[in-house]
Amino acid sequence: MAWLATDKGPRRDIDGELSGLDALDLPIPPPPHLLRRVWATTWPKVLAIMLVVGVWQVVVWTDWRSESQLPAPSTVLRALADDFGTIAASAGVTLGRGAIGFPLAVIVGTLVGIAVARIGVLRAALGSVFTGLLTMPSVAWFPLAVLLFGASSGAVFFVIVIGAAPAAASGLITGIDQIPPPLMRTGRMLGARRFTMLRHVILPGALPSYVAGLKNAWAFAWRALLAGELLVRIPGALSLGEQLDRARQVDNASELLAVTIVILFIGTVIDALVFSTAERAIRRRYGLIDAADAA
Repeated sequence: MAWLATDKGPRRDIDGELSGLDALDLPIPPPPHLLRRVWATTWPKVLAIMLVVGVWQVVVWTDWRSESQLPAPSTVLRALADDFGTIAASAGVTLGRGAIGFPLAVIVGTLVGIAVARIGVLRAALGSVFTGLLTMPSVAWFPLAVLLFGASSGAVFFVIVIGAAPAAASGLITGIDQIPPPLMRTGRMLGARRFTMLRHVILPGALPSYVAGLKNAWAFAWRALLAGELLVRIPGALSLGEQLDRARQVDNASELLAVTIVILFIGTVIDALVFSTAERAIRRRYGLIDAADAA
């Protein structure tokens, strides 16, 4: 005790550690206000957009390409405003196809992923096939798709499923492989079997990796969908891909870039609102981030 009283250095260290332990008893501060969280996630994207537009405008000023080939941002925005009704209708057609094709890919990928993860023979037979399917360009499937389904939505859905399902399956398989063995043993000791084990132990344990796989699957599906609309002429309503190709054929660079911006905007918004939100919620639920620090 005399040593503690006379040696101020160690005493200060112990006091600091004790005060740190006392801080553990303090209540966790509430998460930031909704508007602050929205702003925290929005301003980096706004800054990135401003930088891209600025670089774009500088390139236009250098006269690297003519105005007909590379119009200024203001010209493209004016074209987007003038043709907004048509572009919005085309976006509705494309999103409608995506709303059908992507869930089909998720269902197929989930079922295949569960089967491959739980059945050793299927894993040995199909494990490397998934890698091959993921590296296969989406456009390479369209000749076969058109041969099987003709120039119809079925051809597009086929390519979406075959391109996105392996990503969903791979994410689920990886998640199942990373479940700690003690957790599996605990489930069996508590009497969980087959469907009960799948529902209460396997799928919750694999959820973080599974959601990451779904995010990749959406990227594959979105690319496949736009590629299909560029290559396959489907009678009926005009889609984003068809409008993009039509603008290219008539050398309308302003409309082409306007449609491209809309395609990029849709993909970014869906990722931010659906998949990034789901990832943050899962990480918070699993204790990987502090709820007070989550944006």
